[in-house]
Amino acid sequence: DPTFDIEGVDAAHKLSLMSAIAFGVPVQFDQCYTEGITQLQTQDIRYAEQLGYRIKLLGITKRVASGVELRVHPTLVPSERLIANVEGPMNAVVAHGDAVGTVLSYGQGAGSEPTASAVVADLVDLSRVMDADAAHRVPVLGFQSAHLSDAAVLPMSEIVTSYYLRLRVKDEAGVLAQLTAILAESNISIDALLQREAAEVGGEDSHQTDLIVLTHDTREGLMNQALARMASLPSVLAPITRIRKENLA
Repeated sequence: DPTFDIEGVDAAHKLSLMSAIAFGVPVQFDQCYTEGITQLQTQDIRYAEQLGYRIKLLGITKRVASGVELRVHPTLVPSERLIANVEGPMNAVVAHGDAVGTVLSYGQGAGSEPTASAVVADLVDLSRVMDADAAHRVPVLGFQSAHLSDAAVLPMSEIVTSYYLRLRVKDEAGVLAQLTAILAESNISIDALLQREAAEVGGEDSHQTDLIVLTHDTREGLMNQALARMASLPSVLAPITRIRKENLA
C-alpha cells in the first residue's frame, strides 16, 4: 500500500523527527501540515518545466521568529537545484546551519537493504548506551527534556512562501485585468505569467485558456483570500490549482 508515500505521511513522520532534533522541540507529527501528490495534474508538471521548475514532494521545517514551520506538500523547485534532480528510490536532505551553511545528504531511502541497514544502525546505537547511566546518555533527540522549547508550530495561514497558480478562464478581454487586480488588492506581486492558447487547452472553439501565475513571497492567509475571490468570478471555469514554490537559495 503506497498511501503513506504518495500522501506525504512517511515524509511527515521523518520531518517531525528532524524538526525535533534540529530545534529542540517535542515531536509534533499531529501538527504537521501534510499534502500528497494525488491531486497533481500532468499539465502542471509540463507548465512547471516550461518555467524552469520541477515539482517535488518536500518536507520543510524552519525555525522563524514566531515559531516553527512544519509542512509537507508538492513544491516547485528551480530545476538547477540539486534536490530537484533526486529521482527513483533516492532521498535527499538539505539542512542550513548558522555556521556550516547549506549541506545536502543524498542516498537510497527505499529498498530492503537500505531499510535493514538503518534498522541495524539503530539497534547498534541502543546497545552502546545500555551500560551508560541516564545522566551520561546523549538524549534520544539531542536535547534534555527540561531544555525542550515550547515554540509553537505555525498554522499554514501564517506561512510565507511563493506560489504557482493555474487558472482555467474564459478567453475574452478583461479577464486578466480582473485577476491581476485581485492579486494587487491583496498585496500579492507577480513574478511571472504564462498563457496557453485555447488550441492547446481545449481545441480551437473552446474559448478558454490556461493562465499560469508565479507570485513573489506572500502570507498564505492572504493568498487564500485572493483565491476565494478569484474562484467566485464567472470567468474562472474550474477550481484553481495552487502549488507552493521554494527557491531554496
